[in-house]
Amino acid sequence: MRKKIFSGVQPTGNLHLGNYLGAIKNFVDLQNEKENECIFCVVDLHAITVKQDPKELKKNIRETAATFIASGIDPSNSIIFNQSMVSAHSEAAWILSCVSRIGWLNRMTQFKEKAGKDKEKASIGLYSYPVLMAADILLYDASHVPVGDDQKQHLELCRDIAQKFNNDFNALNFLKVPEPLIQKKFSRIMSLKDGMKKMSKSDPSNLSRINLTDEKDEIFNKIKRAKTDPMPMPNDIKDLAERPEAENLLGIYSSLRNQNLENSVNEFDGKQFSEFKEKLSEALIEKIEPISKEIKKLLNDEKYLDEILLKGSEKADKIASKKIKKIKELVGF
Repeated sequence: MRKKIFSGVQPTGNLHLGNYLGAIKNFVDLQNEKENECIFCVVDLHAITVKQDPKELKKNIRETAATFIASGIDPSNSIIFNQSMVSAHSEAAWILSCVSRIGWLNRMTQFKEKAGKDKEKASIGLYSYPVLMAADILLYDASHVPVGDDQKQHLELCRDIAQKFNNDFNALNFLKVPEPLIQKKFSRIMSLKDGMKKMSKSDPSNLSRINLTDEKDEIFNKIKRAKTDPMPMPNDIKDLAERPEAENLLGIYSSLRNQNLENSVNEFDGKQFSEFKEKLSEALIEKIEPISKEIKKLLNDEKYLDEILLKGSEKADKIASKKIKKIKELVGF
């Protein structure tokens, strides 16, 4: 069965290995399955839920598009666009926010985590951004949405919104209720300095992450200094339960080599961590170095990137504008 897939990445700059293995690598695999129709969005409207430097935001939008392309997403096969260029996203978000219930949004755990203790100072956009995410998906009749652990709750909300809209306006199956595509293995890549924390660009230590623009020597140095534990390499997958750093590094290696964790454990059984780290560095350099070089090359051609985003937004707008027109008619506008 043909799948229509929608997903997005925030243009926050410094995309890293966690973004690649947790999302973008999966996007490329989905695109390469012939039966899939894929739409990949640079979600710049989501980015401004927290304050942004306008010049940096513009740069980061192009960098995210460059990362998509450098990683293997083909603009001739998939739609690549940035959200703010398609006005239907904002329009649909407002209409759907009038269908959504405050109780639903109050249950969103990610807002509580991002807003922290002083949630009174958080923007309304940060609070209601899951409704905008629902609009992004529902405008394109997406059948499937790739989601990580931190977005599953938002997709459930999207499904609830779709069903309530259809019921409220007596429009059976008008808004398609999407299914999650959950990456079962290695969707959550952890910090190289702390196996209990997610890899993040906000971590003050650059040694905590592999950036997609890192060069060969930087990758080698970061893996060499990555935290492990005093025990030898595990000889059984069960041994990883209490060893988060070892599990994370073996998970990264497994994902890069497209093999399961058990095979990786068996491969390095009886070997030293230093030998494993050398092989992990080789696997990372083999995968990341070409992406890094291509990102830098593309960023030197802003005109090309802007053309890709413009063409992509025109394709997206053709789809989204038809859907928002029908939404407005159902509402009574």
